[in-house]
Amino acid sequence: MPAAPSSAIIDPNQETLHQTPRIMGILPNFTAVDSNTYLPRLFTGEKFSIAAHDSVDYSSFLLVAVLAGKGLYSNTIPAFGTGAAGFRRYYWREFTDQVSGTFFTEAILPTLTHEDPRYYTLGKNGFFKRASYAFSRSFITRNDRGTDEFNISEIGGNASEAALSNLYYPASERGFGKSAKNFATQMIITAGANVLKEFWPDIRKNVFRMKEDESSPRQ
Repeated sequence: MPAAPSSAIIDPNQETLHQTPRIMGILPNFTAVDSNTYLPRLFTGEKFSIAAHDSVDYSSFLLVAVLAGKGLYSNTIPAFGTGAAGFRRYYWREFTDQVSGTFFTEAILPTLTHEDPRYYTLGKNGFFKRASYAFSRSFITRNDRGTDEFNISEIGGNASEAALSNLYYPASERGFGKSAKNFATQMIITAGANVLKEFWPDIRKNVFRMKEDESSPRQ
């Protein structure tokens, strides 16, 4: 992902624990913004660049492989069969789910709604306040003007991905019920990811005892 604009403003009166590009050195964390940091709006090309970067990150291919392997092992969709051919059928569909969901929520819908796909960390006010805030960001987001609004991008993007999957999954996996389950799963994953992003700097400092890099803040 392109580096954050150099014009980012950090409030000097608040202690800031910095986000890192990856969580535990593996999971992508490119859209998390340090607390007390104010960034310029993202333009359309930048939103699509973020989505493309997240989609082709090596961790995405690994995660899709794990999900495909899990589906194959548990025979989640019998129509896909078994063996290498079955794994391929699971893999390309899981990968399509991941890429379409990423582009819908981080690029296409944010461009149309003028919303910011980045996660702005709260970083203070106690565990429950921060956890509630992180969960709420699945439904509330910052727009390009810097104010909060209903998160059309996340909700509409996940709904779009769930609807699109009806085009390439077997008949047994299509329909309103399956799409609703897919949508709910994606919303839960988003909420969990936000909570992890919110507390990652604290986990990094207090659990893994990693020191902050004072010379080069992430944002």
